[in-house]
This record gives sequence, structure tokens and C-alpha cells, in this order.
Amino acid sequence: MLQNVLLEREIYASEEHKMMQAMIQDFIKNEIIDHLDDWEKKGMVPRELWERAGALGLLCMDMPENYGGSGLDFSFNALFIEEMAKEGITGPGFSLHSDIVAPYLLKYGTEAQKQKYLPLMATGKFITSIGMTEPNCGSDLKAIKTTAVKKGDHYMVNGQKTFITNGFMCDMSIVAVKTNSGTEKEGVSLLIMESSYEGFEKGIPFKKIGMKAQDTCELFFDNVKVPKENLLGEEGLGFKIMMTELARERLTVALNAIGGAEGAIEKTIAYTSTRTAFKQPIAGFQNTQFKLAECTSQLQIHQTFLDRCTLLLAAHQLTSESASIAKYSATEMHGNVVDECLQLFGGYGYIWDYPIARMYADNRVARIYAGTNEIMKILIARGLFKELFQELKKAKKKPF
Repeated sequence: MLQNVLLEREIYASEEHKMMQAMIQDFIKNEIIDHLDDWEKKGMVPRELWERAGALGLLCMDMPENYGGSGLDFSFNALFIEEMAKEGITGPGFSLHSDIVAPYLLKYGTEAQKQKYLPLMATGKFITSIGMTEPNCGSDLKAIKTTAVKKGDHYMVNGQKTFITNGFMCDMSIVAVKTNSGTEKEGVSLLIMESSYEGFEKGIPFKKIGMKAQDTCELFFDNVKVPKENLLGEEGLGFKIMMTELARERLTVALNAIGGAEGAIEKTIAYTSTRTAFKQPIAGFQNTQFKLAECTSQLQIHQTFLDRCTLLLAAHQLTSESASIAKYSATEMHGNVVDECLQLFGGYGYIWDYPIARMYADNRVARIYAGTNEIMKILIARGLFKELFQELKKAKKKPF
């Protein structure tokens, strides 16, 4: 029904995209929808779901075939993110695994690291996470306290990470650590840490407001020995790597937002078309029509911009500023759309059995993770005043 209003999106118009879309929709219908309640109670999805996604080729789709991927472009990953979001599915952390961890390995890993991990990741039999955030360090990644001290042929890692998506189920995590702490060479480095290493412990998954089937937890490192060959990229360049790769992460959050907004609007159109009040469908009232017209207009505008960003990312041309604009604006739009849609459901919108209630609870964190929306505005402003900031930096003055 909504497709009658929205322009056809050329980015997903090929036969290959349509076939992939149909397969993803079947996967959601047959493997996911009927199990959401059970997974929310358990606080995680089963490993079998990951393996099923891997068998269908839905993981690491834009990784080269020689590393186990499908050799497709990023638009197929984007399609998967949106289709999952339309149904309000937040439990499986597929996107973090395929769109953050896998590209880190592909771009910065040694050949041995890529051969060891990427094929396993593509099967879904090896689940990954990324460890950046710490209890006293959110967006300020330079302030991390987890340390890695060189000890012969290995690093000795001690510290803690929190809010780790896929944390409880992960077999491996790319962890940000401080190397050469207290010296002139102190810097942030990235280590590939397998959860089987002695001293690598996982906390109990958090009980959250939303995303209840997503196994988000803390990771603890107590004298964990990590082989030196597990260093990802160069020592001390971890912060630079993370800043470079955050653009893709932020785009995936934005894609999830527009998929979620589309799903919320579709479900609200269906509900208001059948639910009656004062002897007519709720959709017959002008207020309902105007609210959904406003929501759909905002969705269409964001879809167009996100399609452009997706193409830029596939061409390795997406800037940090554009990714920040996408993440900031799309998540704000998503929150507003879901709030308006819940209102049109009335009291039933506040009942967990209705998908709009889950969507309302799940979407709130998107304005926080992958860099808060306040941080996004700072990054956008830096792009606007880039030359001025450079001059102030040379003069050792603080901007404004």
C-alpha cells in the first residue's frame, strides 16, 4: 500500500535485488517472526539462526568470494538492514558482524587474519562483536582504560568493555586497547581477541528498555594473553582506523531508521484502515490522514538521501559529515514517526503484543549508539567550519 505513494527506489530495482528481497522476506517470515517472544525472554537469538543466515548467503554479502562472501556491493547489505527493520527485528546483530567487523578485517587485516576469520564469519558459525565503549568512556574513545602490555610474543590485556552488541554470543571481538601506556608512544590499538582465551569473561546480557532479544553485555579481560599477530593494523593507529570506519556504522544505523519508519507507517495504515471509531475507520479522519502524510513525506525525503549515501559508500566516497547527517537526521525522523504512529494505535499502541510498541521501545537507542546525535551535530559543524578549525588549531586556540 505504501509503495503506491513512494517513488520506486532505483537502488533496489535490479532483478538481483528483487530476488534477494524475496529471499530475505521469506527468511523473516519462516525463521524469525514467530520466535520473537521466546527470544526476548531469553535475551538472545539462537546460534542456529546465524547459521541459517550464513547458509542463505545473507552474511558478509559484500566480502570477496575468496573470503567466503558473496562478492556483492553494499546495496545488498543495505537492503537486508531495511527489510529487517521494517518488521522491527532487532535481536540478531547481523549488521554489526557483516558491516562493521568484516570490513575492519578486510581493510586492515593481514592475509592470515582474513583467511582465518572471514570465511567462518560468512557461515554464521563464528559470531563477532566490537569492543570500544567502556563504563566511563562513551564517545570519547581516546579516554579508554583497557590496556595491552607487550610480554614477549603476546600482549597482556586488562580492562572492561560495556554495551557490546553480540557480546554474550561472540566468538571473537575486535577490542580497542591502550598500548605503550604512560610513554610518548601511547596510543589506541586494535586487537583481535577470541572469547576462548583464558581470562576473557562475558557479563550477563543487560535487561534493556528495548531490543530485548539483542545480547548486549559487558566484556571483562583479566590478564588475557593475545598473540602479537592478532594486532589489527598498525600499533597506535586504532583511533584513526575507528574514526575512518565509523562512517559505515553510522550509515547502517540510518538505514535501519528508514526501514523502521517505513514498517511503522505500513502497520499504522493497515491498523487505521480496519479499526473503527464513531462508525468509520480511523483512517477516515483528516487528522489520521494528515499525520500519515507528514510521516510519509519525511520518509521519502530520507530514503532519497540514504540511497545516495549508500551509493557513495559502495564507491568508497562517503564522507564522515554525510554519514553523520544521515545518522542524525534519519534517527530523529524515525523517533518522530514511530511516536506519531503509536498515537494512532491509541491504547493498543502501548501493548507489547502490538509491533508498534516494540518499535517505539527499540528505536530510542539509535539516537545514542554509534555516536550520540549531539556528537553527530559536532561532526557536521566541523565539516562546515573545517578551514576555520584548522586555522584555530594552528594558532592553538579553541573553536568558539
